[in-house]
Amino acid sequence: MSETFWLALALVFILEGFMPFLFPKQWKETFLKIASLTEGQIRFVGLVAIIIGITLFWF
Repeated sequence: MSETFWLALALVFILEGFMPFLFPKQWKETFLKIASLTEGQIRFVGLVAIIIGITLFWF
């Protein structure tokens, strides 16, 4: 199980690195837009991401 966890974490880092590597200007603009959201909006986005992740994990 430990090996699977580290592989999954490595995949997250790889996927998260694509946008800033390939499109740094657009990534920066998107990051600034996200930073201007309220805490409630950010929490909602996080909740949606969790629900999508759990759904994908089950199927």
